[in-house]
Amino acid sequence: MAERSLRGTNLSTLSHESDEGVTFSERQMVRYECANGHMIELPFSVEAEVPALWECRCGAEAKLIDGPEPERKAVKPQRTHWDMLLERRSIPELEELLEERLTLLRASRGVKPKSKRSA
Repeated sequence: MAERSLRGTNLSTLSHESDEGVTFSERQMVRYECANGHMIELPFSVEAEVPALWECRCGAEAKLIDGPEPERKAVKPQRTHWDMLLERRSIPELEELLEERLTLLRASRGVKPKSKRSA
């Protein structure tokens, strides 16, 4: 079995190509600063579109220095369970359901129903 294995190559880390004749694209150094004061300097191709925001090593968003203000996406308000419930039922329907369930619960416990109070 040893005769069948590949020898002399490292499958993923070693390239057998040389850098001769390769022309690299022009680069620009772009600087970002996060809210915590960290400075990030990254190389980008001159042809590449430079993002207005970059994630800092601390996890905060870093803004492009001397760049345009980043576009903020419209954030939809988060819908709660109560909001979704109100889409399906009205308040009077919910009060009626609550009263039905409380009556059933009281009946199973053997508690006499109280007289309805008006608000």
